[in-house]
Amino acid sequence: MSIPEVPVKINVKTTINHDETFELMVFGTYFEKGNAAYLRYEEAVDEGNVRTIVKMAHNDALILRGGAIKMRLPFELNRKLNGSYEMPFGQFATVTKAKRIDYSYENGKGHFGVLYDFSMEGAEASTYQLEIAFQEEKK
Repeated sequence: MSIPEVPVKINVKTTINHDETFELMVFGTYFEKGNAAYLRYEEAVDEGNVRTIVKMAHNDALILRGGAIKMRLPFELNRKLNGSYEMPFGQFATVTKAKRIDYSYENGKGHFGVLYDFSMEGAEASTYQLEIAFQEEKK
């Protein structure tokens, strides 16, 4: 049984190589479909608006971005997966390898985390830690 889309407040925190951190607060929606859960939100960047969908499960995940920046980052525990990153000046091949994937949702609060190696166009991999905390927005 799937639940309807629930409005949520989302905090996205990305740490690169344990020393560079980016944080984002946005509002979006949470819903469940099949064996996975999804977060959907939009953010404004210099290039324009970017729509993001995060598909979360216990052993795999997928981040899809569309709009000003197009990106497809798949994650599966301990497997190298190919993705893509497209910007106005070109498309780049990416490789991700997830070392840890956590996902939980209970009583209107959720958490999704992925620790992964990321490389673009064969460059040396950087370690990324993505932590997304979200909670239902009470009307």
